[in-house]
Amino acid sequence: MKEVSLYCDGSCSGNPGPGGWGAILRFGAREKELAGGAAATTNNRMELTALIEGLRALKEPCRVRVVTDSRYVADGVTKGWAAGWKRNGWIKGDKKPALNADLWDALLTELARHEVALQWVRGHAGHPENERCDALAVAQTRSFSKEKESNDARDQ
Repeated sequence: MKEVSLYCDGSCSGNPGPGGWGAILRFGAREKELAGGAAATTNNRMELTALIEGLRALKEPCRVRVVTDSRYVADGVTKGWAAGWKRNGWIKGDKKPALNADLWDALLTELARHEVALQWVRGHAGHPENERCDALAVAQTRSFSKEKESNDARDQ
């Protein structure tokens, strides 16, 4: 199996509001940057999307070292919360619906394709790839913010 590093981050302005995500895939000396966003979303949705899209970009099953600054994503995977929510019909232990079930379900599908080791790092602490992913995500957030402002102005 190929060994790949995947760095990912999400961003949102307003939470909910315009948001973006960024990911970096690294295989040996090769590197690929991915980014996207949405006009109306949340930070947690963008964090999940960054990881999902990074894993989806892999053309074959790989051994993947994931680096994220999202405790929500890291704990949801490593502590088995998402798998438990799915087993319980997307209901949490407190009997409330699990948020972002659609994305958690997509992530669990992608995780099943690969051997994944997930590492949490502190955000905005100088980790070069995490900082780059943050910059990609923030650029997308700004892009969707400008698009929203333009649409709002046109609607008035």
